[in-house]
Amino acid sequence: MNLQPLLLRKDQERRLLAGHCWIYSNEVNTQTTPLKAFTPGQPVEILSDHDRWIGRGYVNPHSLICARIVTRNRALPLTPALWLQRIHDALALRERLYQRPFYRLIFGESDGLPGLIVDRYDQLLVVQITTAGMERVRGELLAALEQVLRPQAIVLRNDSAVRELEGLERTVETVLGSPADSLILLEQELAFEVAPLSGQKTGWFFDQAENRRRLARYGVGEKVLDVCSYVGAWGLRAAALGANSVTCVDSSAAAVERITANAARNQLDKRVHSIHGDAFDVLRDLRDQGHRFDTVILDPPAFIKRRKDEKEGTQAYQRLNRLGIELLEPGGLLVTSSCSFHMDRETFLRGVQLAARRAGRSVQLLETGQQGPDHPVHPAIAETAYLKTCFLRVLPDF
Repeated sequence: MNLQPLLLRKDQERRLLAGHCWIYSNEVNTQTTPLKAFTPGQPVEILSDHDRWIGRGYVNPHSLICARIVTRNRALPLTPALWLQRIHDALALRERLYQRPFYRLIFGESDGLPGLIVDRYDQLLVVQITTAGMERVRGELLAALEQVLRPQAIVLRNDSAVRELEGLERTVETVLGSPADSLILLEQELAFEVAPLSGQKTGWFFDQAENRRRLARYGVGEKVLDVCSYVGAWGLRAAALGANSVTCVDSSAAAVERITANAARNQLDKRVHSIHGDAFDVLRDLRDQGHRFDTVILDPPAFIKRRKDEKEGTQAYQRLNRLGIELLEPGGLLVTSSCSFHMDRETFLRGVQLAARRAGRSVQLLETGQQGPDHPVHPAIAETAYLKTCFLRVLPDF
């Protein structure tokens, strides 16, 4: 089948030839191939200004990222056979990495399926479709997932705000089976109840699993503070590692209830308690009351979701880290994260350093982590390396 061409402006193919797969609307030759001539999600052939074939993908004339490359192999048409192959390839990696079927199965561009996220909870798949191109072939994708994995249930968590940028509705629906909004997930020896239909993202944050595993090498001490806890993954890990007192903080009442239930499920309820409230307010109150901790864990949501949020978001990260540092005992451990892909690792670390200086403390960087290997980084797409987790020792001022 011949696809309609999408022609680039002069010299706009260099980034794409280097491996990036996003095409911005200002990179398109709209005189020859006007974007208004395309429908959202329409498959296209991408060509340079001198008709060099770049790849096949799909277009959305209403989005700033107006096209995404899916394949650079002319022998591969955009058909169900390609979706099957990409899913098999992604599964092969995860089965090499994990003994249990709990992981991110498809990570968008990094797995050759831009606009598709799939998290696997054993026999349940939670799917997020974030682009018009993937929405157009939704039926084919779901059929391919069923064929490869034979799940008992599939839930579409299409409630991400990013869908609005693509002109798509936000919905949550079950397309296979009748899953309950509660399941038990295993991470190392701990069991967690999560909510795949109503919880944050798809119900769990697989991306931090490897960083939570790293916590063991440093020792957590007697008292631990876990801020933006969600359902307690970091806090319960700290308790399992020997902390006698773990305080979990989250702004969601439902999350706090699950922290309590998960602590009891793992026989850690005598050492784990929760505070429901805004992270900044709770940290200030704890500081003013004279509380101190051996380990402080900060794992907030993205403060920088768009470029225009950069200044305000950077300040928020610095405030949060300063408050966390002020609550640490001398020599204490700070585990601090940013999942804002608009903030690179160096900028984040500089912000933590500035927060430490303002708190009158010095920090030693012990290790940096990123998202786990079930969220592989595409080397040409910096945005796929979104998670930064720093392990730092905090000392009195040198």
